[in-house]
Amino acid sequence: MDKTVEQRTADVTYNRAKLWQIILFAMNNTSTNIYLVAFSFVTYFSTGVLGLAVLFVSQLMGYIRIFDGFIDPAIGVLIDKTDTRFGKYRPILVLGNIITALSFVLLFNIHHFGSAMTMPLFILALIVHKIGYSMQQTVTKAGQTALTNDPKQRPMFNVVDGIMSAILFSGSQIVISSFLVPKHGGFTESFFTELMIGVIVISAILAVLSVVGIWQKDNKKFFGLGEEKTQKTSLKDYWKVIKGNRPLQVLSISAAFVKFIAQLFLDSVVIVMLFGVLFGNYALSGAISGMMIIPNILIIVAAASIARKKGLRRAYVVSLQIGIVAMLLLGVLLHFGDSGSLDLVNWNLYSLAFVVLYALRYFATAPSSLVLTMGADISDYETSVSGRYVSGMIGTIFSLTDSIASSFAPMVVGFVLAGIGFAKEYPTAETPLTPALKGAIIALLVLIPTVMLVISLVLMKFYQLDQVAMAQVQEKIHVMKAAKDEERVKAIAKNVPLSDMDYVDVTQYGVEE
Repeated sequence: MDKTVEQRTADVTYNRAKLWQIILFAMNNTSTNIYLVAFSFVTYFSTGVLGLAVLFVSQLMGYIRIFDGFIDPAIGVLIDKTDTRFGKYRPILVLGNIITALSFVLLFNIHHFGSAMTMPLFILALIVHKIGYSMQQTVTKAGQTALTNDPKQRPMFNVVDGIMSAILFSGSQIVISSFLVPKHGGFTESFFTELMIGVIVISAILAVLSVVGIWQKDNKKFFGLGEEKTQKTSLKDYWKVIKGNRPLQVLSISAAFVKFIAQLFLDSVVIVMLFGVLFGNYALSGAISGMMIIPNILIIVAAASIARKKGLRRAYVVSLQIGIVAMLLLGVLLHFGDSGSLDLVNWNLYSLAFVVLYALRYFATAPSSLVLTMGADISDYETSVSGRYVSGMIGTIFSLTDSIASSFAPMVVGFVLAGIGFAKEYPTAETPLTPALKGAIIALLVLIPTVMLVISLVLMKFYQLDQVAMAQVQEKIHVMKAAKDEERVKAIAKNVPLSDMDYVDVTQYGVEE
């Protein structure tokens, strides 16, 4: 008779983390995301301060993200092969943060080197930035396998990360639109100098805290099958993992579409078009961002609650379903929007409906947070079927597909705007609203994201790591760790499918009951 999830959980000795460790390590994602926020304004720096053409910049930013995607697997191999007295993850995290900080120092000082050096230094700064960012960001995904493997505890990372991300993304928009832009008179040179310094300092502090969070768990005994039984992995084995791991293939592609949507929602040009052009008041973006902090946190908590009770897969699918409905309703509302429609002083029915639907829209991007933890599930699944521990490579496969998909976000924005006559410069808050601009806003904020959400939802039909499957994975890893020698570990990995865990007498493989 099949065991229940509760029975399987009771059979396994889990590696659990303390709450403060989860909280501190989650800060690594915030440490990298703050660069993501600042990076969304690089388009204004490149066109306004450096004088580069809009269409060229939008395409270059896309190509750089594609480059980022292709260097990610190399970074994954680097992490998997790293074994120092300071651990596997901490050295990569610190080095990545330092490289990223140096890239920003170069990027926002290019104009001091003369016009002849503008283009080569701009490309160089973008490349260096992507290398550093990828190194630190990959640790967020890969390090979770060491932090905890308890299916009830892993979603707690999503709660903490979701809260911090909500505060970061909403808070940064408030600071930028209500403080920095008015203080510096727009996206000026002084604006970017202050932005650069603030981002580097805050990111570094968060990186140090995340190092403290992973410090104790950055040890071989907490990941894979332990130091002695984890199978050695050569470069040719990585292709076997990519080719044979169906959950990795499906989720990485599905998550890439979600990442594309999140990138569109964060795009500074799209935000300016929505609040500055459609509603006629860019400062509203800061006010709305402040109002969205609590709803965003509640949605993240709701998704994590579903994950703890029903599994991460169920939470992912439900979030997509709600997101699709919310996006379609928001599209109808934007169709009837105009300058003055959104009034947060003298509230009206339109304003109330917009705030509600704009909040529910966060369900569309909630899977981005869940994927951080689901990647750890896939890493554990790979360990259970092959005995290999390749969390770094698996983490960077997600980064690869994310980068390729999100690279199309600035490209799509550039193409859509070029199609309606904005090939040389982006719309600003002073640009008058036209039917073409309204159509572009709806296309970028609703139509394109909805199509991506539907595709992502269809792909999840082929993702089988639900709550029951993950309980089987952890049970099998528990058995493999208990095996007497390396050959028996290989035999269990090869000969005991997850679906047969109830029926196979594992004592024949040298496992003591």
